[in-house]
Amino acid sequence: MIRINLLPWREERRKARRQQFFALAGLITILAGAIWFVGYGIINGYIGVQEGKNAFLKSEIASLDKEIEEIQRLKEQTDSLLSRKRIIESLQANRTETVHLFNELVRQVPEGVYLKSIRQTGDKINLVGYAQSNARVSSLMRNVEASPVMERPDLVEIKATTVGNRRLSEFNLNVAITRQSTDDDKKAGAKPAGTKP
Repeated sequence: MIRINLLPWREERRKARRQQFFALAGLITILAGAIWFVGYGIINGYIGVQEGKNAFLKSEIASLDKEIEEIQRLKEQTDSLLSRKRIIESLQANRTETVHLFNELVRQVPEGVYLKSIRQTGDKINLVGYAQSNARVSSLMRNVEASPVMERPDLVEIKATTVGNRRLSEFNLNVAITRQSTDDDKKAGAKPAGTKP
């Protein structure tokens, strides 16, 4: 029987398998490194793109905040101008009020009543004067109530006094002014303060 030594062949086969294993392990290591490098690059790319988007959004938010501040400032200026416009319209609508008031006082003050002082505060007028009798003060109050310019007479005080050896009644009377309606009041359908119903 012939004996064949298979040890060198087996040894070569093992050596070849070992080389294949190391080659395969090296290839897998290189492939894993390549995959990691590509994945790292892609993730860094996404992060860079997202950071760029975030920076853009921050700059846009800052720009919009400035625009909002500008709009707020313009709104405040608009409100201020509208307030001034209303005041000017009110003054213009009532600029002849003093003339009408004095004309109406001349018409409504009965004989025997003398006014000492007239003081206006807002839409209230304070009349201080002398009357020959209490009936004359009552007549003045009725005339004021019937007046288209004045309304709601309110007698604060009446007292007897002597002026130049004459016995008179000194009175203190508050009267409200009837305000004329402005165009804005007519549009709103509201009556201004102090107007008669």
